[in-house]
Formats: sequence, structure tokens, C-alpha cells
Amino acid sequence: MLNNLREDIACILERDPAARSKLEVVTCYPGLHAIMVHRLAHRLWKADFFWLGRFISHLGRMLTGIEIHPGAQIGRRVFIDHGIGVVIGETAEIGDDCTIYQGVTLGGTRLYKGAKRHPTLGKGVVVGAGAQVLGGFTVGDGARIGSNAVVIKPVPAGATAVGSVARIIEPDETSLHDQAAQHAALPDTAGLPSQGVLTRPREPAAPPCSDSEGGWQTAPLQALLASGTSAQFPGDGTGFTAYAVDPGAADPLLKVLHELINHTAEQDVRISRLCQALEALGSKVENPAVPFDAQRLSKLVDE
Repeated sequence: MLNNLREDIACILERDPAARSKLEVVTCYPGLHAIMVHRLAHRLWKADFFWLGRFISHLGRMLTGIEIHPGAQIGRRVFIDHGIGVVIGETAEIGDDCTIYQGVTLGGTRLYKGAKRHPTLGKGVVVGAGAQVLGGFTVGDGARIGSNAVVIKPVPAGATAVGSVARIIEPDETSLHDQAAQHAALPDTAGLPSQGVLTRPREPAAPPCSDSEGGWQTAPLQALLASGTSAQFPGDGTGFTAYAVDPGAADPLLKVLHELINHTAEQDVRISRLCQALEALGSKVENPAVPFDAQRLSKLVDE
């Protein structure tokens, strides 16, 4: 028991930058308290003292806000960070060196007694805040479950599962920086980007121009739209996050506004071309007072 306690304290000091001393960990970390209570309750459960094991587990739940069934099997150096709202079912198995954040449920989808209803976590698994891992399957060693993910199928070792219902992210998808680099390597295209990927235009390659009669100033817009789609909007990629908020995620309202700006800019260019064609045929077309400036409006939206 003392050796396990020393290992638990050491792993918390290693994984949590907020931990400053052993005394702080022992007295102020409910995740450690929950593990200590569970070890006692689990021993009682294995010795067929079922009611007493459940009662000890219930006291631990009241003290820490973490509910661990005494029948669950928990390995060494398991760190439950914050811990409020964590629920671990009876047939769950947690391997060594796992990290579990607040709001996680290791639950079951079946009601059959004696069956394996809850998941098995391999060694070194990290389960992000609010994730729900439901079913009697295995999450492989070193896997990561993203925040708020709902996992109902096995996860391979070393993989990352995100989303609801969770999907497995390939290694080249786990880094937003890698995604941005891959997107920048694509050839430039004129017009709007494909649906689901929001991009913003580059700086205009040439200064605004107009004819001697104050004609249509279409060069800036044409340059903006024709200059390509190299910059990926933050948050388009999805990767592992331990907490429920992705620091790189974009505001959905901003994304919609940028899509509207891009669409307006394209329509303005088309109208400009139509007016130029009419003027070339001899028809007089009145010029707008202020040409649409997509780049300036985009910056105002960001600010």
C-alpha cells in the first residue's frame, strides 16, 4: 500500500505542473484520495464483503465526487486529474500509467449480470475531459481519447479517438501545423474554396487601379480571389485535447462571416466583369460610390 501511494504521489508531481509538494498532493488531490479509497474497497470486494466494499466506495464518492465501483480493476500510477464527475463501472479495467480527466465515464451498454460491460484501458491511455467510453471493448496501450468524445468501438494502440461518435485520427491528422503545411502546398485556385474548408485571401499582388474616368476598381478584388487559398482558418483540423475547449478552434460565427465575405467578393467581381462587358459594347454603367473591400472587412471581423 505504501509503495503504491509513493508511486501515485510521484506520478502526480510528474504529470501535473500545478503540484508543488508531496504534502499538497496528499492533502488536496481528490483523485489520489479516490484511488486510495478504491484500493481498500476493492480488497473488500475481492474478499466477498460486497456490501462493505460498496459502502466504502460510497463514502469515497461523497468525499471526492468520483464514483468508482469496488469491482473495477485499477493499475498502478493512475492519475485522475480534478476528477469531479468521473464514473468507473464494475467491470472496467484501467492499466498502469493512465490519466483520466474530469467528467469521464467508463460505462456499459448492456444490462447482463456477470458479463464484461465496461471498457478496458491499456497502459498509458489518456482520456480527455467529458469523454464517454461505453462498452466492453479495449482501448489499446498509449491511445488518447479526446475531450467530449463518445467511444463505442475498440481503439487501436497509439491511436487518437475524437468526436461523437468517435473516429480514429490518422497520425498525419493529429497536428494542426502539419495540416496547415499540407494545405499550403496545394496549388492555388481561383474562386471559393470547397465546402467545409474556410480560407482567407492573401494580400493583393498589385495596388488598386482605375481608369481615367473613375471606372470600376476591380483589380484588388480579382487579385484577392485569384491569389489563392493558402492560409487555413484556425480550428479546421481536429486533434486530441484533454479538456473540452480546443485552443485553436475558431468561433463558428466568424467562420460564417468569412464565408459570406468570400461569397460577396466573388459576386462583386462577377458584376464588375458584366459592367465592363456592357461598357465595351457602348452602354453607360454608373459606378458604385465605394468598391467592396473584402480584405478590409475580413480584418474588421477578426478584430
